[in-house]
Amino acid sequence: MLLKLAASANLQQATMHKKKFFAGTLIMCLAGFAGCVTAPVVMPTKPAGLPPELYHRVEKGQTLWRISKMYGVDLEKLVSVNKITDVASIEVGQLIFIPARSKAPGPPQIKPAEEDFIWPLKGKVIATFGQTYNTILNKGINIGASQETEIRASRSGKVVFYSPEFVTFGKTIIIDHQDGFSTVYAGSWNALIKIGDYVQRGAPIATIKPNGRNQMNYLHFEIRRGYISENPYFYLPRY
Repeated sequence: MLLKLAASANLQQATMHKKKFFAGTLIMCLAGFAGCVTAPVVMPTKPAGLPPELYHRVEKGQTLWRISKMYGVDLEKLVSVNKITDVASIEVGQLIFIPARSKAPGPPQIKPAEEDFIWPLKGKVIATFGQTYNTILNKGINIGASQETEIRASRSGKVVFYSPEFVTFGKTIIIDHQDGFSTVYAGSWNALIKIGDYVQRGAPIATIKPNGRNQMNYLHFEIRRGYISENPYFYLPRY
């Protein structure tokens, strides 16, 4: 009888040890599981010092050149990264990707800034930049004049060159804008300026009229940065 009681007591004690063991193990597992669940997930962050990127929505009167100046992005890079093959097709409302801008944009351009270029002549573009025209590679654009009208300075600057007959270009005017840019105006027209004149943007510098009956005369127009001719569509607003 005593042996049975002793065996029963040992069995109860062993059962209690097992329950405590399993309870302790369960608590440890739950604690570990809870720790895994509540541990924060740390995501990799963008290295400090890299400028953000964004899109710019084109507003009326804005040009690629104006947008590049607003964000401090190189003009050629802006054209390249956006895969713009026809700069004449830039339209109001279009989104332009701004790669790694170096500064915040300026205030919205409600009106064109005084340093922006304007069209020297309103007319049909009959030859674009890079096109071969009359067997010559065009380094500007040719704008046709279907009626007598004025040619105007695309930007303010000083007249540094004038020739009544320059090689194959005919009458030629060059205006230095005194910031690394210059504009070239060539063709058959009557000059209204002389070398040394300072002209304001939009001021008449010549008059042009058609070449006789049903024959369109045209202005050859270039925008140069330094000695390099650039595509005028980068700088001229749509009209």
